[in-house]
Amino acid sequence: MPAEKHPVHPILLVDDEEDLVHSLESLLHLRGYTNTIACSDSREAEAIFTSQRLSVMLLDISMPHTTGEELLPKAVAADPALPIIMFTAYSDAERIVRCMKAGAFDYMVKPIEKQRFLTAIAQAIEIRGLRDENAHLQSRLRGEELRNPEAFASMVTSDERMIAAFRYVEAVASTSQPVFVTGETGVGKELVAQAIHAVSGRKGRFVPINVAGLDDTMFSDTFFGHVRGAYTSASGSREGLIEQATGGTLFLDEIGDLTMASQVKLLRLLQEREYLPLGADRPKTTDARIVAATNRDVRKRVLEGAFREDLYFRLVTHQVRIPPLRERIGDLPALLSHFLRQAAVALRREPPTPPRELVTYLTAYDFPGNIREFEAMVFNAVANHQSGVLSMSSFVRHMNESRLSEGDDSPSAPNRTDALSFPDALPTLRETTLLLVQEALRRAEQNQTAAAQMLGVSRQTMNKYAKDLPASDA
Repeated sequence: MPAEKHPVHPILLVDDEEDLVHSLESLLHLRGYTNTIACSDSREAEAIFTSQRLSVMLLDISMPHTTGEELLPKAVAADPALPIIMFTAYSDAERIVRCMKAGAFDYMVKPIEKQRFLTAIAQAIEIRGLRDENAHLQSRLRGEELRNPEAFASMVTSDERMIAAFRYVEAVASTSQPVFVTGETGVGKELVAQAIHAVSGRKGRFVPINVAGLDDTMFSDTFFGHVRGAYTSASGSREGLIEQATGGTLFLDEIGDLTMASQVKLLRLLQEREYLPLGADRPKTTDARIVAATNRDVRKRVLEGAFREDLYFRLVTHQVRIPPLRERIGDLPALLSHFLRQAAVALRREPPTPPRELVTYLTAYDFPGNIREFEAMVFNAVANHQSGVLSMSSFVRHMNESRLSEGDDSPSAPNRTDALSFPDALPTLRETTLLLVQEALRRAEQNQTAAAQMLGVSRQTMNKYAKDLPASDA
C-alpha cells in the first residue's frame, strides 16, 4: 500500500525558475511534505488552483506571461482561506505591500533561505488547518443530526451535553490538530478518542497508551522506539507507538502525569512533527494525530510548575469535556438496559427484569466511578442473579460500602459530618427520624421501597413512619 501523502491537500509552487522549483520541492519532500505540485508556467497555474483544494500556494511575483501579482487576486477569490506566500527577487516594498493588502499570507526575498522557507510552510499549513477547522466547526455546530451516529454507538446517551460534545467531535475530527479530552475517571474518555479516530476517516491505526507512571527513558523508548545498539540490551531496532500510528491516531491517556523531560519531547513532536528514536542520528517525521486525555486539572498543574504552559496550549487546540454520570442522571434507564443486555450475553443467560424502583434508588447515588462503576455494578448484580426480578441487594451493598469509604478527595463525595447542622435545641430522635424519612421520600420521588433502601430499613418500617408524616408529605 502506497504511503499517504502529507499534507492532505497539495502545496503548489509557481515560479518560472525551474531549478528553484525542483530544489524547493526536493527540500519539502525531505522534510516529509510529499504532496506537492510544481508549476513553472504561470499560464497553467490558474487551472490548478481553481480546480482543487490546496494547503499552501507559493507564487513568484515577477513571471513572464502572467505575473504573480496578477494571479494573486484570482487565487484569493477562488479560495479565501488559502495561505499564499509570495516570492520576489528583490526587495520591492511597494509591490510587497500591494500583495499583502490583496490577501498574501507572507513573502520571501530570493535567494530563499531554507529554514525560513520551511518555517513559513509549517506556519501556513497550520493557519490553513485552523481556518478550515473554524469554518467547518461553525457549519457543523449549526446542524442538528449527527452525521456519523455509528461512531458514537458505544456511548449510550440522550443527554444534550453529550450530544453537543459528539457534534463538536464531528466538527473537528477531520483536522490534524490535537484534541484534549477531559473528564473524571470512568466517564469514557477513550471511547471519545476512538470516536474521533473513526469520524476522522484516517486509514492508520488507533494506538492508545497510558503515560502515567512512565519515566522519561521508558516513555521515549515506548513512544519513539529505538535503533539497534541504542543501549546494551537493544539487539534489534524497535518501532515506537508514534510510528505504529502513522496515518492514524495516537491516544495519550493520563497526559497530566507526564514527566517534564517527556513533555519537552512531546512538545517538539507537536511543533515540528519530528521525533528522534533512541540512538538514531536523523529525525523521522510523522502525520499521526494526537488525542490526549486526563482526569486531572492540567491548568492547575501549569500554575504549579508541573506542566509546561506551551505544551498545554498546543494540546488544547480543541477541547472536549465529558460530563460525569451524576450530571446526566437521565441516562440511567437506557444505560441500565444496555448493561443488563451486555451482562446477560457475557454470562450466557436471559436478561433479568430490573425492579421498578431501582432507577429511582440509583438517582440518589453520586457514582464517583461514573459509567465504569455503574457497568461493574450491573454485571455483579446479574452474576449473582438467580431468577425472577433482579435483586437490588448488590446495588444497595455497593452503594453503602462506597459511601462509607468515600474520602474528601472524591470529586463527588460530600463531607457528611459538615453536611449536618444542628440548632441549639436538638430535635428528638423521633423528629429526626421523621425528617430523614421525609427527605428519603423526596429523593425517591415518594417511592417507599426505594426510600427504605436508602435508609437501610424494611418496606414495612418505612410505611409505618410515612403514616406519621403530615398529610402533605406522606
